[in-house]
Amino acid sequence: MRHSNGLLLACLLFVSLPTWAATPAELLAQYQAPGFKADAKRGREFFQARHPTAQGEQSCASCHTSNPLNPGKTRIGKIIEPLAPAANPSRFTDPAKVEKWFRRNCGDVLGRECSAAEKADFIAYLTLVK
Repeated sequence: MRHSNGLLLACLLFVSLPTWAATPAELLAQYQAPGFKADAKRGREFFQARHPTAQGEQSCASCHTSNPLNPGKTRIGKIIEPLAPAANPSRFTDPAKVEKWFRRNCGDVLGRECSAAEKADFIAYLTLVK
């Protein structure tokens, strides 16, 4: 009995871990619901859209620059590696890291979590930037 409880716990822990994507395209596929197709144009518009915040209007480009091939800077001046996978091949390859930054940045810029569709559009746009 003890052995089966341990096995069950191990299986539950394994199932709850995020799936590791090897490429941005695989991660993008995880955000797309059946019947939904990510749209790079919507992703570009989302990236550039300005939203009112306590610190004034913000957009993704406020820190990441209008060109996702370039490094950006946080509000305190820390360098941010480029968002576009063409300039930063490790971008959008670690689901846990991607979720961490979506959660934090969507909260800061939008005041809410991003939807799966917004995340898919965002990644679709950035994977096309060359």
